[in-house]
Amino acid sequence: MEWFVIIIVAAFILWRLKPANVNTIGASELKNILQDQDKVFIDVRTPGEYKANHIPQFQNLPLGSDFTKLPKDKEIVVICQSGMRSSQACKQLKKLGYERVTNVRGGMNAWRN
Repeated sequence: MEWFVIIIVAAFILWRLKPANVNTIGASELKNILQDQDKVFIDVRTPGEYKANHIPQFQNLPLGSDFTKLPKDKEIVVICQSGMRSSQACKQLKKLGYERVTNVRGGMNAWRN
């Protein structure tokens, strides 16, 4: 019986550590898809960061928000300041069952350059 528990715990740990299959694009690629109606664009920075500077197509949904209200039938494109928080958000979205998730590599820092 204890081997069964150990196997279950090990399987759970491996499942949690499994890398999420997240697409990544750069700022130049982002410019080409901003008008795509089949995509939802979310900015996971704080409201203050968003207010100071944002891309109009992106709605502010800070990291830690309830992502379950986002549509599952559209690709979710996620941005933050540098790409770190958006990467976390993408992993959360994948765990919630979202299949088409894209992280903007370099975030707003790359967008401005």
